[in-house]
Amino acid sequence: MHPKTLFSTAASLVAGAALSLALTAAPAQARTPERGLEPAHQPQVERTDFVFDVAGSGDGALGDIEARRLSAWFDALGLRYGDHVSLAGTGSGSLAGVRDSVRSIVAGYGLLTESLAPVTAGDPPAGSLRVVVSRSTATVVGCPTWRDRSMSDFTGGQSDNYGCAMASNLAAMVADPQDLVRGRNTDNELRTATGSRAIRTLESKTPTGSGALQVMSAGGN
Repeated sequence: MHPKTLFSTAASLVAGAALSLALTAAPAQARTPERGLEPAHQPQVERTDFVFDVAGSGDGALGDIEARRLSAWFDALGLRYGDHVSLAGTGSGSLAGVRDSVRSIVAGYGLLTESLAPVTAGDPPAGSLRVVVSRSTATVVGCPTWRDRSMSDFTGGQSDNYGCAMASNLAAMVADPQDLVRGRNTDNELRTATGSRAIRTLESKTPTGSGALQVMSAGGN
């Protein structure tokens, strides 16, 4: 055999042996099997704060120009349910009229302002009110995943894609992603009444089988 051909054959054998060792060692690097019912994939909530400073007029109220600027900013953000609007720099009594005007504009979008504003960089200029819109998004990182779809499971663990559909649907349907982090308390009478409304309707509705039976005869009599 020619020396060059012999060298090529030996190199191919070495490469094939290395590939066989790599394939043999692959199961040792496999993920840890999940044998519980709690899915490893959970929604992750991220919050972004948008800041806008509005200046009060000489009489301490919000001028027409500033009001239009604020409304245009809300429209550009697409202000919607699930957003949290808070006001910063409200300690001064001279900003009371500006605060009331901003609350009135926010109410036009079907929202209420909150008293506690998140920490933002810097302070609003003197005589200005800082409007902070906090928007949260919920996503499920790494879903869907099909890393083990063609593998046989001999460990009794859950599929790597287990829980992706449920977590993704929850993240897509929740109106306020912050509810996934903090939840809602039940000390508000309005929320209690809203939650029990369906139960009261079911209990107070007259059963469909109540009353006398309808008598029917042949011949239309």
